[in-house]
Amino acid sequence: MNNNSIYQTLEKKSELTIETIVNRILTSGEMSRQDYALLTSHVFTNDEMDERGRRQINRVFDYIQTGRLRLVHW
Repeated sequence: MNNNSIYQTLEKKSELTIETIVNRILTSGEMSRQDYALLTSHVFTNDEMDERGRRQINRVFDYIQTGRLRLVHW
């Protein structure tokens, strides 16, 4: 799987959601610096974070804490 093509596709979509980003990260089982940058830039560019968005971010933290998500290329 070529992550660069995934990011190019995602970045072109106007409705990139936190849920889309989180699902891609959790499905792969890995989070890179690029994943982190994409996720945080999306969070910081949106004025309001709703409860659903917060739950998605918490899913990432939960996966890291339980060892189900590896941090790669840090």
